[in-house]
Amino acid sequence: MTQPLPEALAAYFAANNRHDIEGMLLPFSDAATVRDEGEEMRGTAEIRAWMEKTTRKYRATAEMKDLDWNGETYQVAALVSGSFPGSPAILHYKFGLTDDRITDLEIG
Repeated sequence: MTQPLPEALAAYFAANNRHDIEGMLLPFSDAATVRDEGEEMRGTAEIRAWMEKTTRKYRATAEMKDLDWNGETYQVAALVSGSFPGSPAILHYKFGLTDDRITDLEIG
């Protein structure tokens, strides 16, 4: 890893691994956008619904393997385990941050 993990990202992954929806949502800005599985969620209500659905469906946990900062986004590679075909798998997360809040997340 080339960068220390920003506090907002550490909080997101820790809460994700506890399956704590409130904790996962806390580091996001009110106007954040999430893109995952071909869908786009905007704002707190849509992001909460996505978190509830995916947590219930996959019960996934993520172990960070690599972190890079390209000057605009933090890119995290994580080994994700859960109840989905091909588990465990390396997933790539791209985070945008503003004022220590997650403003953008793309998972692929």
